Amino acid sequence: MFPERKATGRPPKPAREVMDGICWMLRAGSPWRDSDLTDDEWAFLAPYLASVREDSPQRVHSLRNVWNAMRWLVHTGAQWRYMPNDFPPWTVVYQQARRWLAAGVFESLADDLRAVARVAAGRSADPSAIILDGRTLQSTPESGDRAGYDGHKKRKGSTVHIAVDKLGYLLSLVVTPANEQERHQVAELIKEVQDVTGQTVTIAHADQGYTGEDARTAAKAENVELEIIKHTEAKRGFVLLPKRWVVERTFAWLGRSLRLARDYERLATVLAGWHWVAMVALLLKHAPNLGIS
Repeated sequence: MFPERKATGRPPKPAREVMDGICWMLRAGSPWRDSDLTDDEWAFLAPYLASVREDSPQRVHSLRNVWNAMRWLVHTGAQWRYMPNDFPPWTVVYQQARRWLAAGVFESLADDLRAVARVAAGRSADPSAIILDGRTLQSTPESGDRAGYDGHKKRKGSTVHIAVDKLGYLLSLVVTPANEQERHQVAELIKEVQDVTGQTVTIAHADQGYTGEDARTAAKAENVELEIIKHTEAKRGFVLLPKRWVVERTFAWLGRSLRLARDYERLATVLAGWHWVAMVALLLKHAPNLGIS
């Protein structure tokens, strides 16, 4: 059917060009990836990430490369030991990432970037309204010991409860076993939101999973009115609800980072930290509109 090709012992020309390009990138240094920081983005992040000066004598690996490696891991969902060789050793990235997570660096970054984004959109730096929701992540052998069973979604895993502003930017986050009710996380979520915003939030929108007097009382204790958005009638499939759709879009944004597709972490604090890393990366990608790059 097809004409026979004479064997030459060399790959076809297009394949040779691809290999030549790869070899050139390796000789020139580390290849650039979409998850890598630009110079302007690094100038913004550096003060948050550096506990000591970048040129300190004890510094062996660039913090910028460490961030790029960590962001690549969260974005691709790869295993630590499968990290490409042009990044710092995986043990270095792992240890530094755990230090950053423990120090709450990414929460601080997200808070400041969110304020910049809101001001750029013509809004006040801190919101007055938030949206609450949660999603259940399937457990894995690493996270199975702390997983719970979500009878509604028929899934064993962990639930990530979040609060976002009207633009969809993350304000607070709680990770629980999937068998814990959404309404029981209202107090912790809203308290963290009020601490971050300086008590500016007055109303929280949520779905029917947050009904009940306990949830309403917990919100009222933080001077927040809990508004439950309900369907006007029984419906099948996905229905776009006013105000509530914003948090669904946030989950879609976060879901693009494959490390968050399931619960791959032994510790709930690490799973929560990767969500903050993904949100920081998202806000940095909006940087052309924020005057950062």
